Amino acid sequence: MAGYKETPRQKMIAMMYLVLTALLALNVSVEILNAFLVVNESMETTNRVFRSKTENLYRQFETQNQQNPAKVGPFYEKAQKAKKLSEDLKSFIEKTKYESIAFSDGITEEAARTTPLRQLASKDKYDRTTTYFIGNSQDGSAGKSRELKDKIIKYKQDMLQLIDPAKRNMIKLGLDTDGPYYDASGAKQNWEMYNFYHTILAADVTILNKIIAEVQNAEQDVVSHLMSEITAEDYKFDEVGAAVVPKSQYVFLGENYEAEIFVTAYDTKQTFTANLGGRGVASSAGVAKISIPATTPGPVSLKGSVNVMSPTGETKSYPVAVDYIVAPPTLTVSPTKMNVFYIGVDNPVSISAGGVSDAQILPSITNGSISRSGKAWNVRVNETGKAVITVSAKIGDRAKSLGSSEFRVKRVPDPKAYIANTDGGSVSSQMIVASAIIPRMPADFDFDLTFEVTGFTCSGVRRGDFWSRPGRGNRLSEEMKEFIRGCKKGEKIWFEDIYAKGPDGTRKLNSIVLTIQ
Repeated sequence: MAGYKETPRQKMIAMMYLVLTALLALNVSVEILNAFLVVNESMETTNRVFRSKTENLYRQFETQNQQNPAKVGPFYEKAQKAKKLSEDLKSFIEKTKYESIAFSDGITEEAARTTPLRQLASKDKYDRTTTYFIGNSQDGSAGKSRELKDKIIKYKQDMLQLIDPAKRNMIKLGLDTDGPYYDASGAKQNWEMYNFYHTILAADVTILNKIIAEVQNAEQDVVSHLMSEITAEDYKFDEVGAAVVPKSQYVFLGENYEAEIFVTAYDTKQTFTANLGGRGVASSAGVAKISIPATTPGPVSLKGSVNVMSPTGETKSYPVAVDYIVAPPTLTVSPTKMNVFYIGVDNPVSISAGGVSDAQILPSITNGSISRSGKAWNVRVNETGKAVITVSAKIGDRAKSLGSSEFRVKRVPDPKAYIANTDGGSVSSQMIVASAIIPRMPADFDFDLTFEVTGFTCSGVRRGDFWSRPGRGNRLSEEMKEFIRGCKKGEKIWFEDIYAKGPDGTRKLNSIVLTIQ
C-alpha cells in the first residue's frame, strides 16, 4: 500500500526474520560436511600417490645424470631447483593448513597435525578461519590468503624461468589466481575472497590439499619437460653394464626374493634376457623383474647374466651376481619405561623388527590406541586387564604379519598424601597451618604424573573436645588454621577422607595423623 509505514515493533520482527534466514542459510548440512570430509580424504591419498610418482621421476633423472653428467647435468640442476621450489611451497601450504586448524579449533599446531579432520570440533565453522585467511580486510589482503596467493604467483614465475623461453607456451602450470571469480549473487570477487571468505574449516583444508595437488601437477609437468629435453640421439654411452636392484637384501622366511634387473643407460626400447640362479626372464620396457622363492634361512648367493643385442646385431653377455639373507620374521615390542601399560598416561613403546625399517612398521593394539611419537611409539590404554600389540610390515604392496606381544594393563598407583612434608608424626602447629596437602607418586613410578586433591576432612581433639570440619581443595580453611593454632603440645590432628583426582578418576588417599609438638 502507498504511504504505508511499519511500526518499530514490525521493523524489529522483520529484522529478526532476516537474521534467522541468514543463519539458516549459513548452516552447513551434515551431508555437505561429510562430502567435504570424503573429498579431502581422497585428495590426501591422491597427493601421497602423486608424490611417490614424482619421486620416482627424480630418481630416474638422477640415474641418467650419474651416467652422463655432461649432457644431463644442466637439466638435472634445473629439476633440482624445481623440486626445491615445489617443496618450499608445499611446506608453506601444509604449515598454513595446520595453523588454520589450530587457530580454528583452539589447539596446538602439533595436535592439529595428528588429529583427523573428522574429529575437529570446528570443522563446520567458518568464523575463525575467515579471520585467519581474510583478516580485517575487505579483500583478504590482511589475511593469510594474500600471502598464499603471492607465493603461488612467485612460484609460477620461478618455475617458468626453468623452461626455455621458446618452449614456455608448452607448459600449463595451472594454479590460476586471476579468475574471474563470482559470489552467489554474481558479484565479482578476487581469489582470496572466493576461496576463503566464510568458508568452513573442512572446506578450507580441502581447498589447501587441492592446491598442493596442483603444485605437484605443475612440478611433474616441469620436470617431465626437462627430462624430455634429453633426446635419444644425444644420450649415448661407450660402456654398457648390468645392474640388479632388489627390493630388500633381507627376506622373510616364506616370502619371495624380488628384484629388478635392468641395463643401465640403455634405450628402454631395447629388449634383453636375464638369467639368475637358473631362472630366465625376458625384459619389458628395459626392465626384467625376477621373483625367487625364499625356502631356506641363511645367506644366498646367485649368479647369472644379462644378454643384450648390440647395435651390430651381436649378442653380448654381461655377468650379474647378487647376495642376500633369508631369515624368519623377528619382532621386538617393549615399553621403554615399565613392564606394564598404565591407564590415563602416555606409555612410550619401542618397536623394531629385523630387516624392516621403521617406516615399514604398522602396529595396532587392542584395548587402546597406538601412534607414532618421533622415532618411537606411544600407547594409550582404556581399561585394566591386558592389551595386545600386533605388528605388520609393509613389504612391497602388501602387509606381512610379524607377530604380537601381550602386556598387562593397570591403573596408575595411588599417590601418597603429605602435609608439612610428612605423612604422619610430630609437627609444629605453625608448620601445619602454613602447608597444604600434597599428593606424591611413589619414587619408583617412572612417569611425570600429577594428582589434584579435591577434598578432605580435618579432625582433632583439643582439651578433650572432638572437632571436625570438611575441606575443599588441598588448603586448610581459616577455621581449621584457628583450631590448630589453639592446640597444645601432644594433641593430635587427623586429615582423613582425602580424595585426589588423577587421569583415570578420583582416588581416596591415605590418612595423616599428626601430633602437635
